[in-house]
Amino acid sequence: MTAKEARVKIESLRIEILEHDRRYHVLAAPIISDREYDRLIEELRDLEAKFPDLITPESPTQRVGGEPTKLFPPAVHHVPMLSLANTYNTEEVEDFARRIRDLLGHDPEQGYICELKFDGVAMSLLYQNGKLVRGATRGDGTTGDDVTANVRTIRSIPLSLQSTSKLSTESFEVRGEVFMDLEGFRRLNQEREEQGEPPFANPRNSTAGSLKTLDPREVAKRPLRFSAYQLRFDDEKIENLSELDTHSKRLELLKEFGFPVSKETRVVKDTAGIMQFAMNWQDERDTLSFEIDGAVIKVNSLPEQNEVGFVAKSPRWAIAYKFESKQAKTRLNGITLQVGRMGTITPVAELEPVQLTGITIRRATLHNADEIERKDIRIGDLVVIERGGEVIPKVVGVDISQRPKNARPFAFSSTCPECNSPLVRPPGEVNWYCENPECPAQVIGRLTHFASRGAMDIVGLGGQSVVQFVEAGLLRTIADIYDLKDHRDELLALSRMGEKKVDNLLKGIEDSKKQSTARFLYALGIRHVGTSVAKLLIDEFGSIDAVANATETAIDDIPGIGPEIASSIVAYFEQRKNKDLLERLRNAGLPFTGEKKRVELAPSEFFAGKTFVLTGTLSAMTRDEAKEKIELRGGKVTGSVSKKTDYVVAGVEAGSKLEKAEQLGVKVLNEEEFLSELQ
Repeated sequence: MTAKEARVKIESLRIEILEHDRRYHVLAAPIISDREYDRLIEELRDLEAKFPDLITPESPTQRVGGEPTKLFPPAVHHVPMLSLANTYNTEEVEDFARRIRDLLGHDPEQGYICELKFDGVAMSLLYQNGKLVRGATRGDGTTGDDVTANVRTIRSIPLSLQSTSKLSTESFEVRGEVFMDLEGFRRLNQEREEQGEPPFANPRNSTAGSLKTLDPREVAKRPLRFSAYQLRFDDEKIENLSELDTHSKRLELLKEFGFPVSKETRVVKDTAGIMQFAMNWQDERDTLSFEIDGAVIKVNSLPEQNEVGFVAKSPRWAIAYKFESKQAKTRLNGITLQVGRMGTITPVAELEPVQLTGITIRRATLHNADEIERKDIRIGDLVVIERGGEVIPKVVGVDISQRPKNARPFAFSSTCPECNSPLVRPPGEVNWYCENPECPAQVIGRLTHFASRGAMDIVGLGGQSVVQFVEAGLLRTIADIYDLKDHRDELLALSRMGEKKVDNLLKGIEDSKKQSTARFLYALGIRHVGTSVAKLLIDEFGSIDAVANATETAIDDIPGIGPEIASSIVAYFEQRKNKDLLERLRNAGLPFTGEKKRVELAPSEFFAGKTFVLTGTLSAMTRDEAKEKIELRGGKVTGSVSKKTDYVVAGVEAGSKLEKAEQLGVKVLNEEEFLSELQ
């Protein structure tokens, strides 16, 4: 094939693939199978490999993602991405409509437009000459993160527009929600569990975490989707825009441009129509393939939106109607104790099976012994469970009026359910622990954590394989993983372990030695040392050995690391068995030396030296993002509220931590107050 012939064929394939993308992601009406679609992609990829000069950034093959980035540059929003004021009942919706009427002097001429409130992550997309040039998160509303490389991997987001509209070549911004549908979320968590990784808590958290992943190739593997809900042109005086004077008309243009737009929108005249829409979807939300947590109501007319205007943090012309939490009642048949990799004992409710949000719930977390006592939860009770997107739902209360006479309080065991070792509860903590390092549950937990994707990312060494190898006597410590190459015949003798699978496992183990020193430090499983703390330590000290030899004071002096973490790190490296373990890992070729890089933190009088606790769900960012922002400004984040806590940042559905803060008189910041201090 000549270059000219290849150009024609490549362009033809791209047009065909883009049309199938539109039919699948926008129209939800595919006309070919997934296998046929994959064949088209493969044919295009082969041609581009033979004629690399013909590859363009907008080609469908480029959605697989490029090389990992080291950081996300800031992206300033030309128009701030404001949050919406929340309403929870008919009276508050009527107050909203009354304010609109007072400001306009009449009811909105084009009525209100009602939309579903996707439970995802807000995204801003900039287009120039019909091509995507930037994707940015909401951030603090003024400045977000430039995540263009990750956004380009989302197949429902057009890289270039195929529309015949003259407006498609203008410069404009599309805002919408990146989300994960429930089926994709369940598949993702199933894969994570098979690989020994902890499941994501809910679709929103997995979406936010995916968008913050530094390697676009990993993002491309995540089932992310996009739904557009706003279109704004850089020059709002462009000829013909007078025909686009309502929000509903702009949604139609977004569809014409090739963007997926929710079908579940409705223009209504008054609050009765608003409440009918909201109540209908509160009852029917479980019929959707994705999570929603409310409805969004906007004045439909754009000129009237401009007339109504904004307050400091939100538009006056729009509100969010928040749905009630999803709950169900069922019988508590028993309580079992689970042992985590760090020895943490977690009580789990064993429930009479009940349907909630489309799935059968059999187990729910009870958090800790104090929570069981505070809620007076007894075996045999009719308990109230709440899901709200959680993988393992939580017990939020008890129907005392239905308590049977034989209901009995739960007696927390004094010994480990796995190894019968005595349980201990350190002063000031709510959790009980098994301190036996040879506890089978902990051994399996440590090995699984070490091999997980966020740590050493050893392909083929998931939870099931770890259990199998432990039972076969091949693994007891993480150092044993690097001796498996000497036990190939024994591996082949195990069930479901063919030659290809064993060879892939051994290759994955060898490849893991190329991971960064910070990931290796995190993989060791030191209590309180997560990925961000591990990176801070390597940035400060430069090597595992330097961290091991550091004093508690030197570690505590690092901004973002407190005395509890410092004490845990020193205690880990003082233990003889851990020193022996590290020596074996050194001899196996693990990465002990990294790059010493002290990060200069921005000073902040408000945050410096203060202790914060985060509770509830924040709309503008994840908890990890909020924690990072606090630490970068010199503050510390802890997991529990005490008299030493300076501030509790309370998001939506804040729980017992908020109650304790109020009891102790600790200052509570709502999300709006917290965001204002970050600016």
